[in-house]
Amino acid sequence: MRLDKYLKVARVLKRRVVAKELAEKERLKINDRIAKASNEVNIGDIITIEFGHRHLKVRVLDIKEHVKKEESTLLYEIVDDEKTN
Repeated sequence: MRLDKYLKVARVLKRRVVAKELAEKERLKINDRIAKASNEVNIGDIITIEFGHRHLKVRVLDIKEHVKKEESTLLYEIVDDEKTN
């Protein structure tokens, strides 16, 4: 599944457009490599998202095309959520 779609389906980000913009600014990484919105996500990958002063790392646990809001947190686990100054 594409990175931008995965982040939306898993509800890590609200919209695919936001994921695309972060990728264009090189603020998305898969396994510590700068990623494009179109990069494929696999189970076990570590996705790093940089939001200004916050760095969020999540591990992909499952990939599904559609999930209910309550089940979206089962698709990933938060590895690290650090805020920098």
